[in-house]
Amino acid sequence: MKKLLNLFLLSLTLCPLVACDDDHGYVNPELEVTANNVAGVWKLTRMSGVPLAEGSFVYIELIRKDCRFRMYDNLNSFDVYRTGGTFAIETDPARGAIIRGIYDNSMGQEWAHRYVVTGLTGERMVWTATDDAEDVSVYERSTLPGEFTEAD
Repeated sequence: MKKLLNLFLLSLTLCPLVACDDDHGYVNPELEVTANNVAGVWKLTRMSGVPLAEGSFVYIELIRKDCRFRMYDNLNSFDVYRTGGTFAIETDPARGAIIRGIYDNSMGQEWAHRYVVTGLTGERMVWTATDDAEDVSVYERSTLPGEFTEAD
């Protein structure tokens, strides 16, 4: 009986050590692509498989309420280019969730592409253009730099 009790106490001691494994094997679960789950600030980290050039950035803030977006980038200028508009998420039975947007400009111009959203987790998502499978953008959860929020 004493051996059984010692074995029991040993297992109680070792169990917490085994259970607290350092995130090995942890899988960040994919989320359903909804306005609620994509809401927040995202930073573009890769475009067509390539990291952005040093000093270049694109931030997109997706706002759940009213499905609005704000975008900040410096890809085509030395200064920060700000734009905004609305976005929508629709489901295509064959491709899955597709995000599209319309800019708040006088012409109501649509985004250049519609994007299939895959791999959405709390920290990352991938957008692939519906009309160009090579146009793949990887976004990671972020925060807006202070100078962007001060100007809004």
